[in-house]
Amino acid sequence: MTVANHFELLRTDGTARRGQLTTPHGVVRTPAFMPVGTLGAMKSLHWRDVRDAGADIVLGNTYHLMLRPGAERVASFGGLQKFTTWNGPMLTDSGGFQVMSLAQLRKVTEQGVTFRSHIDGAKFELTPERAIEIQRLLNSDIAMQLDECVRLPAEHADIDRAMQLSLRWAERCKRAFETAPDGYMLFGIAQGGDVPALRRASAQGLIDIGFHGYAIGGLAVGEPQAVMLAMIEEVVPILPSDRPRYLMGVGTPDDMLEAVARGVDMFDCVMPTRNGRHGMAFTRYGQINMRNARHQDDPRPLDEESTWPAARDYSRAYLHHLVRSGETLGAMLLSEINIAYYQSLMQGIRAAIEAGTFEEFRAHTRECWARGDIPPR
Repeated sequence: MTVANHFELLRTDGTARRGQLTTPHGVVRTPAFMPVGTLGAMKSLHWRDVRDAGADIVLGNTYHLMLRPGAERVASFGGLQKFTTWNGPMLTDSGGFQVMSLAQLRKVTEQGVTFRSHIDGAKFELTPERAIEIQRLLNSDIAMQLDECVRLPAEHADIDRAMQLSLRWAERCKRAFETAPDGYMLFGIAQGGDVPALRRASAQGLIDIGFHGYAIGGLAVGEPQAVMLAMIEEVVPILPSDRPRYLMGVGTPDDMLEAVARGVDMFDCVMPTRNGRHGMAFTRYGQINMRNARHQDDPRPLDEESTWPAARDYSRAYLHHLVRSGETLGAMLLSEINIAYYQSLMQGIRAAIEAGTFEEFRAHTRECWARGDIPPR
């Protein structure tokens, strides 16, 4: 089957790429960071804040949504977009990673994965076909194949076995997705751990099957950044240049900047909201711990040049007070500040690629991070 292409590559600057991905619920500008709304909600944030920050697309989680409230229930409301009121593009991951990291008493076979829910111990089976069925019920614009993710470091034999199984599951996922309406997409996931030859074999196997887009999975799972970047360098040159490339579960601003430099288009991570709930702010100065006593008498804003009101209008002293007091507002403000910074970084990257100045932008951004926060008063 010929796989339709919904991605347009608009500009390159070295290996960095700017493009757009057209989905049934809107256009996604790339490079793109997808905020993670695991259960159909952005922790500590309203959807309007996510929109206002500049996000084109968000991510939902198949594993969590299949357990609660249930894919069939979401479908009865017209899909995730209507159920959540996001009404924009959505990507759902297949649930494979969560099955491996959260579920109890799990068993992996050729057929799929059987596991017990981390919520109530109920037994479930997740096969490639069921993973696609759930994602179609959720009505996500981009579905992901079911795969097996191996935490690093791992034995070569375990990495090879999981990679080969993921390729066989990829074929089954594609067959199960063939009845999806036009415009909806299925991405394959390249595995292979930290073994270059297995990474290349996985990528080539996925290309032979044929997908709307290609993800790089099984990274940012314990390995050093240098290993992650080396695996990206192994995979990206093999992937079709006219298809989107998605680095799953990544990551820090530095991870994303370096991955864009190596040709990656899409990212997702819980870090902006998770760190915000724990008093950490991402800014052009790098990451700032708002729990530190140095902020308690500081009337200055977090970043007076930020375009995001919360970073510009509240004093550091007030944000510090909220965080130290455990006030929910502190988690909310820092989460929205972080999401806004991630989107601002993506916008800056896209503009730099368009202008042909990505390397200058990359160097300046890293210089600002290295310089660190403004001196205390």
